[in-house]
This record gives sequence, C-alpha cells and structure tokens, in this order.
Amino acid sequence: MAEHEEKHKESLMENIVEKIRGHDSSSDSNDDKSSESSIKAKVFRLFGRERPVHHVFGGGKPADIFLWRNKKVSAGALGVATVIWVLFELLEYHLLTLVCHFLILALAILFLWSNATTFINKSPPRIPEVQIPKEPVLEFAQALRIEINQAFTALRDIASGRDLKKFLSVCCILVFLY
Repeated sequence: MAEHEEKHKESLMENIVEKIRGHDSSSDSNDDKSSESSIKAKVFRLFGRERPVHHVFGGGKPADIFLWRNKKVSAGALGVATVIWVLFELLEYHLLTLVCHFLILALAILFLWSNATTFINKSPPRIPEVQIPKEPVLEFAQALRIEINQAFTALRDIASGRDLKKFLSVCCILVFLY
C-alpha cells in the first residue's frame, strides 16, 4: 500500500513538472495559457482561501502596513498605537486633557514664534482668520432645541405616571448606569 502511494506521488510530481516545462515545442499558445491557468487554479492556499491575504485586507497601503511590506511605516504605526495605549491605559490620561495640552502647546509655540521673529529677522507666521458662518450654527442650535424639547416631553410623560412600562425601563437603565 505504501508503494502505491509513493508511485502516485511520483506520477503527480512528474505531471506537474511536465506541465510547467510544456509537452513539446510545437504546442500552440492556447495550450500554454490553459496549462498556466490550471497551475494557478491549483495553488495551495492556507485555510482554503480563494484570494491572497493582501486582497482580503483590501489591498493598497493599509494591507501593506498590516502585512509589514513597508517596515518603516508599519513600525511607526505600531509605535504610535503603543504610545496611545500607554497614555490612555497605563497612565490613565484622558482624551480631553490630551487635546487641551496639545492646544496649549501649539498656542505657546505660535506665540513664541511670532515674538521671536523680531530678534531673528524672519517674517512672522501667517495665521489665517477663521470665522464660523451664522446659518449652520443656527440650524444646529434649532435641531438641538427640538431634540431637547422632545426629551423633556418624554420625561414629563414618564414622571406623570401615564406609561408604567416606560417608567420601569428608564428606572432599570438608570440603576444599571449607576
């Protein structure tokens, strides 16, 4: 039985080598294309995948980063993720505190830069003037007002005792949040 398996393996290897090398020089190009496609179709992929891992990850730069094809960018992404994890988990730093400290640092750098330009004879930084248009702010405020009024109406209905089921569900949610 072992001899039969070994002969089968040898014949399989001979068939593969024969297909790769080609049968003879007189074969036409259609046979070569079909043999190449049959070899590509029989490529062994781990876990029965039909597509390469690069395509599974979406291709492009994100897949290159995940697969470590560009080692500098991948190492940089891993380093940034590690620093963020250390800040937020180990040091218990909060996002709002981080944003405020970053803004204070940026403001201090711009202030020092604009004051130091007189001493080093360089032009001061050009800081653009930013203005928020009135209409989007009013639309946002009106939408927020409508949502707050609906919340007050729901709270009034719950507190007045009209809907026992809603009252009990809100109480359970508040106890769970506490």
